[in-house]
Amino acid sequence: MINSPKIWFSILVILFAIGGYFLLAHSDNSERFSNSPKKITEALVETIADSVTGPVGLTPKKENNIPPPEPPLPEGTDRFVVSLTDDNEQIAQKLADAGFITDASAFVNILEKSKTAVLPGAYKLSQEMTPTQISQVLHGKPYMKWVFIKEGLRKEEIATILSNALGWSAKDKSAWLTAGEAKGPEYVEGVYYPDTYLIPVDEEPAVIAGRLISKFNEKFVPYLPMFTAKNINWARALTLASIVQREAANNTDMPLIAGILWNRLNQNMTLGVDATLQYARGDTGAGFWAPITLADKEINSPFNTYKYKGLPPHPISNPGVVAIEATLNPAATDCLYYLHDRDRVTHCATTYEEHQENIQKYLVEGENISL
Repeated sequence: MINSPKIWFSILVILFAIGGYFLLAHSDNSERFSNSPKKITEALVETIADSVTGPVGLTPKKENNIPPPEPPLPEGTDRFVVSLTDDNEQIAQKLADAGFITDASAFVNILEKSKTAVLPGAYKLSQEMTPTQISQVLHGKPYMKWVFIKEGLRKEEIATILSNALGWSAKDKSAWLTAGEAKGPEYVEGVYYPDTYLIPVDEEPAVIAGRLISKFNEKFVPYLPMFTAKNINWARALTLASIVQREAANNTDMPLIAGILWNRLNQNMTLGVDATLQYARGDTGAGFWAPITLADKEINSPFNTYKYKGLPPHPISNPGVVAIEATLNPAATDCLYYLHDRDRVTHCATTYEEHQENIQKYLVEGENISL
């Protein structure tokens, strides 16, 4: 019998090393995906991983106490929320249902005497208030405001929306723009989830950044097992999803655009998409997403996918769930090229020659072309 603890420890170390060797060997010899351009191949995954240095984070970080709890209300008051679509009748009925008033019809008359409309948002009300007092509060400023952020915006655009809605100073806006980056390189772009938020007007910009990142985590975490199953780094796939979000004409087209872009990556072609070049160029006076020019294609940037193969260093926009799902489950297609006609209908082609024919057929010569 072996009684020495040192000997037992040595045996355990040896067994652990042997187990790790066989595990590694199994991983190295695992079956690879088909090399069909219609599938996301393991070779393609390696291309994505090698295209640029990816972020060090492998899974989205959890935000502590984000979103934060509702700001404390004065004793005896409650939060009353006016939605973005509520009219006077709906506001009055909601107040009656919550016990703030007893006569909804009479309160509608009180509201209609005001020259201004009730703004959407959250208000602090008490059941001790009279209908007239409640009307006065509702015609004041809400302490929480609705903010709508659509899919496909870059961080600077979101900052402008928040700034306009919440009355930020230039310093507040700058604080929001840099808050996420402090968490790591994978938080530069792409993780500020597009949604409709009810946000306290006096909430710190960094807390609001965390609020959007928390919503991203909530929406994105269910997809992590699928990314893992395909051996895809989540941040790199999110980068492709951000491109799909900008390049697709509509939600229905997203799987097709994703399939074409995966094919181009798989065949070691440049992506050649306008959206990444627009991100590199920025806003030169006509907006961040203004059509590119021939001169723009000469910009020396890793985001210029006309010049450089693979994916850019990080996402170019903040995509929604549809674009993420399309990236995970792209359409099976042999197409390598696509364009949108003047009605935003997508036409794809398997060869460059066929693509040139589509340009002649669907686009008017001399107009800006979205390829």
